[in-house]
Amino acid sequence: MGGKTADQGGTRETERKFEAPDRLDLSDPGSAFGLGVGRHDEVELDATYYDTEDLRLARAGLTLRRRVGGDDAGWHLKLPVDADTREEIRRPLGQQTRPPEALVALTRVYTRGARLDPVAKLVTRRRRWGLVDPQGEELAELAEDRMHGIALHPSPGELNWRELEVELTGPAPAGLLDSIEQELRSYGARRSSAPSKLSRVLGDRLPARSGGSDEGKRRKLTSAQVVLGYVSEKVDVLRAHDPLVRLETPDAVHRMRVSARRVRSILQGYRRVLDREATRELVEDLRWLGGELAPARDAEVTSARFQEAVDALPPEVVLGPVSAELTRRFAREQAGGQRRAVAALDSDRYLLLQERLDALLSEPPTTGARSTSSSRDLSRAVRKAHRRTARRMETAAAAAPGHDRDGSLHEARKAAKRLRYVLEAAEPALGKKAKRLRKRVKGVQSILGDHHDAVVARPVLRELGGRARLDGANGFTFGVLHGLEQDRADRLEAEMVSAWERVTLPAKL
Repeated sequence: MGGKTADQGGTRETERKFEAPDRLDLSDPGSAFGLGVGRHDEVELDATYYDTEDLRLARAGLTLRRRVGGDDAGWHLKLPVDADTREEIRRPLGQQTRPPEALVALTRVYTRGARLDPVAKLVTRRRRWGLVDPQGEELAELAEDRMHGIALHPSPGELNWRELEVELTGPAPAGLLDSIEQELRSYGARRSSAPSKLSRVLGDRLPARSGGSDEGKRRKLTSAQVVLGYVSEKVDVLRAHDPLVRLETPDAVHRMRVSARRVRSILQGYRRVLDREATRELVEDLRWLGGELAPARDAEVTSARFQEAVDALPPEVVLGPVSAELTRRFAREQAGGQRRAVAALDSDRYLLLQERLDALLSEPPTTGARSTSSSRDLSRAVRKAHRRTARRMETAAAAAPGHDRDGSLHEARKAAKRLRYVLEAAEPALGKKAKRLRKRVKGVQSILGDHHDAVVARPVLRELGGRARLDGANGFTFGVLHGLEQDRADRLEAEMVSAWERVTLPAKL
């Protein structure tokens, strides 16, 4: 487990918060955890939190604040990454009392242009200890916060409480947070039930977090509830990666694109559950978004693929500045793809897509007959997606080797993706059989994906080799890479046949 890390434009924080009884003594905090104390200080912090009138940021788990005091005064936007980790984007404090436009832009997917105003104030008296290992290396910071929270809108309210926070700050060993938490619990501390300090102040203005349900309960859900629950999760992922795409966070474009594809596949695969006509425009919008994100992702993947292949070659066959040429080529493509992706996120069509997603989840266009049993509707969708994939695999097997077969295998790959996502959505109701089948389909999809990558790589390598020759350089290495990609594609075709033979539908699904 790592500590605080910096990404382009932001800092990633890994921390846990605890509710602490007044009797908990912190006079010697380091010894309680088997660590030393390298520093200790006290600060007072004054933070004003900004949100829309209906708290769209807080509802999505984001916080935007203007903090005065301490060594990190300024504007802070915190984006959730996982249960213990948040991405924090900072901007200088300055004289302004309105949020900086650079941070406002990162919240656009949630605010949709609504005004951001102060909704709460938090005054914190903080005691901090730097926890160090025997060599004096700081691993974590323990903070005790005495909080005074003030709700500003729509009606004022005040609240006082004590909170402990443990944040990794250095190369912490695996399990350090767990061991510190275990020790704190022995003294009566408990993991905070509130997702953030702000949510505690806002109280019942925010919806309660829903608890997980066991498999038995989930099996009683209707087909529409199962499908929409899956879609809701993927919409959350899509929106969470909007600001990360803008910040050029590694893999953000890929995860956003996959989320859009998952939602689109479910809308197409469960047409007996969600009305086809009512979702047609949303399907087209999601296809458009995937297309706008594709250039940035494709350039990223192809660049890494080629560089890895070059690094694996014997030095004697790497002739000329091959790596430099790859960098020049794909840096331009990635930059252009990133600009295109952000332009799409800034467009009116993208905001309309978000409105349509809201409408899908708030007033789902379910078909009237699909409101009781989930298993039958979900099984039918799985079987239909399987038949569709099987037909495309048969078409590919019958196609002539070369361009025709490559194109047919690409279509089979897209069908396999839909089958995988249809199965993934159905797992809560269909259980282990669906899970096992989904894993086998994923294996087929991965092989077909690698095959497609090899197919699209060859013309690029041919172009690079030809350009090298025109520039008076040696294109030999690009020819070697071209041959390797051809060999790989041939091998993957053989692997695909045996992998698909294992994708058989259970008798009862």
